[in-house]
Parts: sequence; C-alpha cells; structure tokens
Amino acid sequence: MTPDTTLTSPAQQEDDRTRVQTVVRLAELAAWIERFAPADGLHKTEVPRLTLFRTSGPQPPGHAVAEPALCVIAQGRKQVLLGGERYVYDASNYLVVTQDLPVTGQVIEASAEAPYLAFRLDFDPAQITQMAMELQMDSCPVTAAKPTSRGMFVGHACHILLEPVLRMMRLLETPQDIPVLAPLISREILYRLLTSEDGWRLAQVCSTEGRCKRISSAIAWLRDNYAEPLRIEHLAREVHMSASSLHHHFKAVTAMSPLQFQKQLRLQEARRLMLANGIDAATAGHRVGYESPSQFSREYSRMFGEPPARDLKRLRSMHGGMQASNDVELRH
Repeated sequence: MTPDTTLTSPAQQEDDRTRVQTVVRLAELAAWIERFAPADGLHKTEVPRLTLFRTSGPQPPGHAVAEPALCVIAQGRKQVLLGGERYVYDASNYLVVTQDLPVTGQVIEASAEAPYLAFRLDFDPAQITQMAMELQMDSCPVTAAKPTSRGMFVGHACHILLEPVLRMMRLLETPQDIPVLAPLISREILYRLLTSEDGWRLAQVCSTEGRCKRISSAIAWLRDNYAEPLRIEHLAREVHMSASSLHHHFKAVTAMSPLQFQKQLRLQEARRLMLANGIDAATAGHRVGYESPSQFSREYSRMFGEPPARDLKRLRSMHGGMQASNDVELRH
C-alpha cells in the first residue's frame, strides 16, 4: 500500500492553529460568562460599560435603541434587524454598533444545555476619537474616501480580538485591578477593532473629513426632539448639510430616512411609557408627538404586530414586561 504523502502547507498549518486558538478562547469566554451570569437575564458588572447576557432558549423579538458598542457572542446565535436589513451573528463573528440605531433584536439559538452567552462593551466616544487620532485615522484621506458606512457591521471574531476581551472578563475576579487596567484593556479592544479590516467603519464616526459625524449630530438631535414635528430643512441646517445630502447619507448610515427613524423612536418611547407608567395609548401617543390616536394605533400595530392594549398584555406576561435576554437596551 502506498503511504499517504499528503502534506499540509505552512499557511494551512497556521490557519489551523489560528482556528484552534479562537475556539479555545471562545470556550474560555463562555465559561467566564456562565460564572458571572449564572441566571438568565442582563447582568451589569463592576467593569464600567461591560454587560453580560444569558438566556436558556430562543426569545421573541425585542425592540430597542442600540447604542455604540461591541457585542461578542460566546455561545448561541442572534439576529438584529435594522430597517429592512438582517444581521445574524454567533460565536464566529461579532457585532459593532457605531451609531444610535433603533433595531429589533432576537436570540434565535439557545437552549438549557447550551445557553446564549454574550458580552457587550459600550464604547466611550472620546476614547474612540483619541485612538483614531493616535492612529491618524480621524483625518486619513483613505477613511474619508470610503463610502458612508452603515452604523452597524459584523466582523470576524479572531483570537487577536478575543485576547483583550478575555482579559477584561478576568478583571471581574480581581475588582481591585479594574480602575487601572479596564481603561487600558478597553483601549486595546478599540485598537484591534480600528486596525481590523472593517476598522474604517468605526473611524468614520470621528473622522474630521467624513459625513458620519454630521449624521451622528442629526441622530442626537432626533433623539432629543423626537416628539417635535420634523422638518428636514431645519434638521439639515442644524447639522450643516443640504437637505438632499442629509437624506442620502442618513439613509446610508441608518438604513432608513430621518422620518422613519423618528417614527421608530416615537413608537418605542410610547411603548416604554405605557409599560413603565401604565398610561393609556392615546396619552402615550400624544406625548411622543402623535396628534391622531388612530394613526398612532395603526403605526404601532404595524411595528409591533399588535394593537397597543394586546401588545402590552403580552409583554406584561413575559418576564414582568422585561425582555432581559436582548443584548441591546432601550436607553433614552
């Protein structure tokens, strides 16, 4: 019998080693999350801006405003809907949010034996700007020349990024080290993201030459003034853009128009008000800017799938109205 003389190239061997390193680190990350998130739900940690999530089964869709953050799944799978787009990520990749975006998140793969386990680190905008400046990405012509990037992207979760993620998790065991080491590890995580293949997407947010910074200002204005009538010309003046340019680049970043964005903010806030404060649909609709109760009810049903009363009854029967499994929160 002729012996098998098939050889593995050095490059293939390196790829295999890299994959093994990634798998090992993901397993370690899962173990750390299980330790510090022993029950289903959202778990704030002693590390600033670090939140852990665990759920033992698939979850219904949860509507929220996702704020800038890195989300890493150690186990399970999730989908996030932005406008008409669907982003699916699991332990082989990560999700980065670069702008405040109204989204729908749903855990789609989890079980009691293999629960959904996730790590979210909220970004410090000042730290992103500082790191981009140090890397000369804030005024880089290459960054500025790229098309306006969507405010959310999925990247490959490799061992190089997972190393500082794990070091951040290990700080939970030595809380006395958190004040000194957490900011350093956070900087390293940002460095790995900014120098990755998709790093320019994150750098665009603070680019002095780009349009994403102006879109960030438009988003901030809408979040502060969602209950007010929206006039595109006024918003364009606020962020020093023409109306047509604002509309084009806003949609490029958020996958929706400013009016659609405002509508999602209004409906999410109305839902929160009814759930948290027990007010009726007509009052909630009026508070968020709707003049017509019938229009509010119609648009609410279109977004959430049911009229307000039926939707709230269902929500209150689930986890006391809290969908804690989602790794995005509604934060105004």
